[in-house]
Order: sequence, then C-alpha cells, then structure tokens
Amino acid sequence: MRMSQMLLQTLRETPAEAEIPSHQLLLRAGYIRRIGSGLYAYLPLMWRVLNKISQIIREEMNATGAQECLLPQLQPSELWQESGRWETYTKAEGIMFSVIDRQERQLGLGPTHEEVITAIARDSIRSYRQLPQNLYQIQTKFRDEIRPRFGLMRGREFIMKDAYSFNADAESLKETYSLMAQTYETILRRCGLSFTAVEADSGAIGGSASQEYMVLAETGEDEVLYTEDGKYAANLEKAVSIPPDADPSPFSQYEKRDTPNTPTIATLCKFLGCSPTTVVKNVLYEATYDNGKLVLVLVSIRGDQDVNDVKLTNVLSEMASHYGENALLGLNVPDEQAQKKWAAQALPLGYLAPDLGDDYIQSRKDVEPKFLRLADETVLNLKNFITGSNETGCHVVGANWGDQFTLPDQVVDVREAQARDRAVHDPSQHLKMARGIEVGHIFQLGTKYSQAMGATYTNEQGENVPLHMGCYGIGVSRLAQATVEQCYDDDGIAWPVAIAPYQVIITVPNITDPQQAKIAENLYQDLLNVGMEVLLDDRDERAGVKFKDADLIGIPYRLVTGRSLKEGNVEVVTRADQSSQDIPLEEVVTTLQQWLANK
Repeated sequence: MRMSQMLLQTLRETPAEAEIPSHQLLLRAGYIRRIGSGLYAYLPLMWRVLNKISQIIREEMNATGAQECLLPQLQPSELWQESGRWETYTKAEGIMFSVIDRQERQLGLGPTHEEVITAIARDSIRSYRQLPQNLYQIQTKFRDEIRPRFGLMRGREFIMKDAYSFNADAESLKETYSLMAQTYETILRRCGLSFTAVEADSGAIGGSASQEYMVLAETGEDEVLYTEDGKYAANLEKAVSIPPDADPSPFSQYEKRDTPNTPTIATLCKFLGCSPTTVVKNVLYEATYDNGKLVLVLVSIRGDQDVNDVKLTNVLSEMASHYGENALLGLNVPDEQAQKKWAAQALPLGYLAPDLGDDYIQSRKDVEPKFLRLADETVLNLKNFITGSNETGCHVVGANWGDQFTLPDQVVDVREAQARDRAVHDPSQHLKMARGIEVGHIFQLGTKYSQAMGATYTNEQGENVPLHMGCYGIGVSRLAQATVEQCYDDDGIAWPVAIAPYQVIITVPNITDPQQAKIAENLYQDLLNVGMEVLLDDRDERAGVKFKDADLIGIPYRLVTGRSLKEGNVEVVTRADQSSQDIPLEEVVTTLQQWLANK
C-alpha cells in the first residue's frame, strides 16, 4: 500500500479524552477515531490488525474441531426471561441495550449469546451421539457501560469471539474446558503477548468455574494476586488467602467504654491502643432483589479486613430464593438519605454491634423485618474482641462469641484477599499484586442455562437429561489495544510481527531524489512479489516527519533508501528495539524473509 493513497492522519498532540498510553497512541497513529461515548471507528490500519487477530483465533479454534457460525445481535427478551437474566442485565447490572419494536416487542442488543445458542441447541441436539459440540462466532457485541473509558478497553460496542460448548456430562465439559484453556494460551502466544491465566469470578454469566486471561500492564483495570512459585494466580474478586494472625487482645474483662470521636477503625485503635486485628467491625448493606424486596445485611468482619463486594454479591444472590426472589438487583452501603426510607430511628453509624436490634427497621411490606447477619471467617476465633455498642461514642471491649454476642448462623468467606497474605496452597508463599487487562474469559457453565431453558438430550440409557455447557470469550478489539499497552515506547507503538498491520515499511527520505524513489519502488514490488505486507511511504513530506510516523505507527521493520545507498546498502531498522543495520540491496528480500520466518 502506498501511503500517499491511504486514509491516514497522524496527530502530534495527545487527544484530551485519551487517558492511557494505548488509547493515546491508537488515536495519534490513526488507527481509531472516536464517534461518540464508547463508540469508535476502526480505520484501515486497525482493521488489518483486527483481521489478523481474528484469523489467528479462527485457525486455533478450527484446529480443535469448533465450528464457526454467526448469531443474531438482536435477541428476543423472551429467551432472556427463560434464563432469568433479563432483569439482571437490563436493571441490576443495566449493561444490555433494550429496544421495543413496532409490534411493542422487547428485544436486547446482545452483550453475550448464551440464551440464543441454548435455544439453538434445544432445537438441534437430540441424542448423545451428537455430542460434544462447540460453536463459535466473531462479531460485534454491545454493552451499556456506565462510564465508557480507555478507548477500546471499555467501550459500548466491541468485537468479540465467543464460543459455546455442549457436552454430555461434567467430565466431558472439563475436557473441552481444558482444551479451550490450552487453545487460548496458544492464541495469545501467537499474538506475541505476555499474559497470565488467573482464577476468576463467574459474575452474571454464572457457572461452577472460570478462568481469565490477563495481559499484564501497569494501567490494567484488574488487580491480580499471585505467588512467585507460579502455582496460584487469581483476580482480586476471586482470590483467597490466609490473613495475618490476629494479635492478642489487650482486654480480658468485658466492659463498655466511652470512645468519643472514634467512628473508624483507625481512630478507635489509636484511642484504645489496640490492633485492628482484635476488632470486629460491622458493615451495613442494602440488598435489593428483583421483585422489590429490600434486605438489610449486617456483615461482621475483622477490623483489618475489607469486605469483597463481589463475594458478598454471590452469597446474597444464592440466597434470593430464601426471600422468594429470583435475582439480586443491587448491593450498596446505604447513606443517611437511603436509611431514611427504611430506618425506624437513626442508626449509630461507626458504632454498630453484631446484635444491632431489628427494631431499627420500619415495618414495611417491601422490607425484610430482620437483619440478615453474616459473619466472615476472620471473626470466628477472636477472643476478648472490641466492637461497637450500638451507642454513638461507645464501644465494648473484652467481648466473646457465645457470651456477650451470638455468632451469626451464616459464616461466609467475604473478605478481600490482600498482597502479602499467605497463600492457601503453601503458607510459606506470600501473595503479590500486579495489574492486568482481561482479554479472555472461559467458563464451565454446567446446566445453568440448559435446565432453565429446557435444552436436553437423550443419553445412552434413554433418559432425557440437560446438556452441560461451557462458554469461552476473547475480546478481539480489546486484545488489540491491550497489545499496544504492552508494546510501546516513547516514540510510538511496536507491534508484534504476527498482528502488525504491515510487516515492512519503506521510507523514502527524499521522494524527489530519482535514485531513492526508484530503488524504493523496486524493493516495494520485490517484497510484494514474495508475499510480504508492505507500506511504501511515498509522500512528499520531510524525512523527519516520515521517520516519526513510522515509529508512531509501529511497523516491525523499516527500510530506509537514504545515505547508505551510496555503498549499495539499505538501512533496516527493527522497531521493537530501534536497532539498525545496513544490508546489501540484493540481500534485503531474503534477509527479511528469514527474519519473518523466525518470528
């Protein structure tokens, strides 16, 4: 491609809306353009990158026997209501765009396709002889992000590969899941990325197990906890660990003490001269379910620990049926304004005890009359602990479960693991923290969707049983930007060879010099003839502008038909490390062929 004929505009200044390096560089280098909030056009250079990533994915997915298809982006609400996710996706998480057609029918713009593919399997798979099946697609998805940001990282429209497997039983599903895990690692390695696989929370997708693939980068939105022995890595939302041991309590006698102006753990511990590990703090939450039921949740957790909202959400979601509900819509810590809607009297915030009275709750049909009391595992073995007294300005010390307080029936793990915690698999290992960008996620769904939607098959014994499902996603556009986040320097992007829009760029420093122009043209044709992807910078621009653009765009190899032509050489610059060498003109094509083959 001749750059004089390309739709390409590079920018010297960084656009104001670009917050992280990859977003800045993709805009400056002319790969994408913002059309609206969370909406981007993929310009010709970016489209080539996306097609290369998609081709790698196709090759590896096809090698496993998976079959490519294309599913509708508009999805009937009835399918989502069958699975029980319509309310969750349109109201609770609110990430699905929903529309109403001229017949007043509700539809959703697909953020994911579990419901559609399950409906197809329900109609198409009848016998165990048809199993296993694995179908995948590469297409645009839509999610109504609350705060679109970071360019293609968190947009409202994006390209994704999603695959769905159907298996006869849990063991067969595990085999497919393992195969997909290996396939994902191969795809990411072929794309030239440094990554790690981590245990993850399944979220609204659901299922018994899931694993994320993280591209490690300082600007990643996700926090990953891992051990140096390589045997454990998990997203912060999922991570488990052994917390530090609690210090002995300085109090052996139970008593109530005045503790003025100590509503926080830090102020309390300073006032009493105690460790936060000897404190039981009690955190109040509002849980809202899909039929309007409001449940007040009181979580008791050790003072040095924090509640992991994702873990708590999962616990409360599993309890929905206990309250005659289907799904948890929302979870939040109520401020004073929110408390006025249900509180019978002002709460002693900052001084709550595990036995906060149920009489603080107004008698209302839409509000559960009793607190749901949960105890995190970290408070189980505390002795002579400090906690609130349900009276502003006072705490109690020397308290014990079974004496002054009743341990809640529900003991759960809702604490947030932290860096420097001990690892569960080996307490001599301590967790470390890194940041990452999620580019892939695989799930063992089990029978969640097949049972809800009646997708069954006849097994060898002639029984009608539900299909076991898995789903496997890779963000194609997200992966492209994540690559830039990992592969750039002060001068611009440095694409890995496998997914670079072009492999070689020929820069003509002075297009009016007949020798430079002629040799560049000959090289261009020779490289094209051997199947290389080549850009020819034949623009009438200053040499400095061309060099800066070449570095910014990030093509792996740059040929410069400049001063070295006097010695019969061409300067070849490797973008990844900016190394340069002169190569005889007659050896350029074969040398580049060898380099690319090695890559």
